[in-house]
Amino acid sequence: MSDIADLERRITAALDRIGQSVEAINQSEPGTTDDTEEVARLSEELEAEKTANAQLQERLRTVHEKLEAKIAELETSNSQLTEELAAQTTGLQQMKQANAQMRESNQKLRDANQEGVGDSHLINKAMMAELEALRATQSSDRAEMDAVLNELKPFVGEDA
Repeated sequence: MSDIADLERRITAALDRIGQSVEAINQSEPGTTDDTEEVARLSEELEAEKTANAQLQERLRTVHEKLEAKIAELETSNSQLTEELAAQTTGLQQMKQANAQMRESNQKLRDANQEGVGDSHLINKAMMAELEALRATQSSDRAEMDAVLNELKPFVGEDA
């Protein structure tokens, strides 16, 4: 980008010099052969610089279009990654909560076993906590797998 800006600055300076030379020639004695040749040469240089400037403008426009497309692509990717992160965060929170319930139920079950009192309610509660932890783990794994599949879609096609 800085090369294009530098070339554009140089072309503008050359155009200014050519314009000043043309004005100086027009103000000098008209009709001399040297002046006519000089005007023709300067006009050719001016046209060449205008062509180069137009080419640079087109290249600059193309670069800007590519940049805009890349920015749009990155914004889309960023929003997808944000959604995937939110899903994984939710799954992680569910897993932490289920694990905390399971630890609490297991502690109560251990306490009941130490006292020699088997409580079927505590056993059921511990099993339910473990089942909830397994579901949260499965949900988290599914979110992670979806994230991986989303990253692989461009390589295998959208229908995969």
